[in-house]
Amino acid sequence: MEIELRLEEERDYWEVENLTREAFWNMYFPGADEHYLVHNLRKASEFVKALDFVACLPACGQIVGNIMYAESRIINSGNGHSSQEHTVLTFGPVSVLPEYQNKGIGAKLINHTISIAKKMGYKAILIYGAPEYYRRFGFAASKNFNITNKDGKFPAALLVLELFPNALDGIHGVFDEGQAYQINADDAAEFDKKFPAKEKFKTESQERFLEIAGKFL
Repeated sequence: MEIELRLEEERDYWEVENLTREAFWNMYFPGADEHYLVHNLRKASEFVKALDFVACLPACGQIVGNIMYAESRIINSGNGHSSQEHTVLTFGPVSVLPEYQNKGIGAKLINHTISIAKKMGYKAILIYGAPEYYRRFGFAASKNFNITNKDGKFPAALLVLELFPNALDGIHGVFDEGQAYQINADDAAEFDKKFPAKEKFKTESQERFLEIAGKFL
């Protein structure tokens, strides 16, 4: 379908938060907190405004999708040397209104911003996501790059995309998502009170999420 992409503006904030809530409600657990994450990301020092895009319907300008990025890091240490930090990118959430999902909007947002991230000179993008979905964009398991989580493990959901060939040669270690993606559950619940009440319930997608989150390579 025809979609226009543009940078998010301040006047879009509430609309984007609401569509993010709708997109993720009951997806990973009963309720959602991604709309609170979006609210907080914009204020974080790691936030990359140049990669904060919305997807709009050309006819009416309605926002139906959004993607946000923040800088994160790989802490590279070993062989008796002091640790080194390498700046990379993390994106998320990628939000699309439920009635517009499975129409290629999320893919368009991802591909568009990957292209811009390359031009900005970033080495790589690391995310937590569903491997079967993100493989189509070139993401691969972090184990292939010897990059672990903070517990020294290789989660199946930790994925890496080099933005140019061999960009991560000699870079391995621990992925640190940073403070931007840390959410206080109580604060998220309080923030959610600003939105219309919605029913919380269990779904198959929540079971799938727990399965992926608990898998290590």
